[in-house]
Amino acid sequence: MSSGLKPYPRYRDSGIPWLGEVPEHWEVHPNRALYDEHKDLTTKAKQLLSVTIAKGVIRQSELIANSSKKDSSNEDKSRYKMVLSGDIAYNKMRMWQGAVGKSDFEGIVSPAYIVVRPRRNLNPAYCHYLLRTTEFIKEAHRYSYGICDDQLSLRFEDFKQIASPLPSPKEQSSIVRYLRHKTALIDRYIRQKKRMIALLEEQKRVIIDEAVTGKIDIRTGKPYPKYKDSGVEWLGMVPEGWEIRRARNVCSAIVDCKNRTPRKVPEGGYTVIRTTCVHNGQFSFVGSYRTDQVDYDAWTSKGAPEFGDILFTREAPAGEACLLPDQGRLCLGQRMMYLRPDKNQISPGFLVLSLYGRLTRTYIRLVTNGSTVGHLRLGHVNSLPVLWCPLKTQDSLVKSIAEKSATIDAAWHLAKKQLSLLQEYRTRLISDVVTGKIDVRAAAADLLDFEATIDDAPDEALDEDEAELEEAEE
Repeated sequence: MSSGLKPYPRYRDSGIPWLGEVPEHWEVHPNRALYDEHKDLTTKAKQLLSVTIAKGVIRQSELIANSSKKDSSNEDKSRYKMVLSGDIAYNKMRMWQGAVGKSDFEGIVSPAYIVVRPRRNLNPAYCHYLLRTTEFIKEAHRYSYGICDDQLSLRFEDFKQIASPLPSPKEQSSIVRYLRHKTALIDRYIRQKKRMIALLEEQKRVIIDEAVTGKIDIRTGKPYPKYKDSGVEWLGMVPEGWEIRRARNVCSAIVDCKNRTPRKVPEGGYTVIRTTCVHNGQFSFVGSYRTDQVDYDAWTSKGAPEFGDILFTREAPAGEACLLPDQGRLCLGQRMMYLRPDKNQISPGFLVLSLYGRLTRTYIRLVTNGSTVGHLRLGHVNSLPVLWCPLKTQDSLVKSIAEKSATIDAAWHLAKKQLSLLQEYRTRLISDVVTGKIDVRAAAADLLDFEATIDDAPDEALDEDEAELEEAEE
């Protein structure tokens, strides 16, 4: 619970397992009593809206402009549904992931979406907070139908059976006022942490680039004794004994994923790695999911990735890489590849670092220039240029880079942990407030004018990691 806030004086059992106890004076109703479905079709051109997991309802132009996604809507939009400001829209195939939110715009959404309008005793902003809580999303998952998660659907007939808490309109306004104020402050700190993380990543990239392009011998802090022309005008001179080689020449295998994503099977014993798992040379299980033996066997027919292989993203975004962790039975989702270094030629650690060097990054930028999704084909990956040096030098450079960047890495991990805690706190606070676990009426009344007290920046664009999580189908 938030510091300084207390529970309500008296509670009662709501009779709803996901909700538990609610303040004694709150009501609880099935959604059929709170929302009306609207199927109004468009009569003239309107802006296209998307329902995202990360932010709720946004303009589709924002989603496309700040991610690798592209417009997948139908040319004929006569069947698209109208959305008014204050309406709630959700993707019935992705509601179980949280693809729901209040619209601040008038526009249209895919026929696959459900549009509901809160009744008069409901504040749409309160609905937005409530419907996006982890607890409500889990309940929506329970009411969704399908043979597996990828095929789950939450029809309005099912949505209206879910029960929701109902404070008085005045109390809803207090809750919205308080949460807008607090989440704006938390979001400011989140932005600051993200900027710090980006700065630390850039500092490390500079160290890596200087090392893997031979501009300076980071082991001594001095230039190498002798240099030669690299043959690449913008790269200039490289240390004698170094040479440009292609990925196909230093890898014993380069394996692409299949052109279809493995099914999601929550109880499955195999992990599917997605592009969100790989960033800035680091691996995370965020965004991964489970599948079963059947799909694992199908997706590893070309050979399963092994510890020591390098994970590589072809898209969303292109060119992220990291060492595959020793974490058991893993397979690849869409837009993923793995590279198996020939250890007689190149060490896995040095190859990962080289993929973040200027030579490879410039190549990726050039071959994806003009591509709407920043896509690398298999041929592009086979031809990735890396600056090769003798194995002994590679090993010592990897060690020196780790030593030189140790302080940066420690600060990066701390900032990532703090960011995660802020995000968790934000999620928990919203849930506790909208379900009545803490009383914010007095705190909301004490707030000065929201706009006057919060010097808040405009909403952040959807970043690549968030955009990759958006699986909403237009």
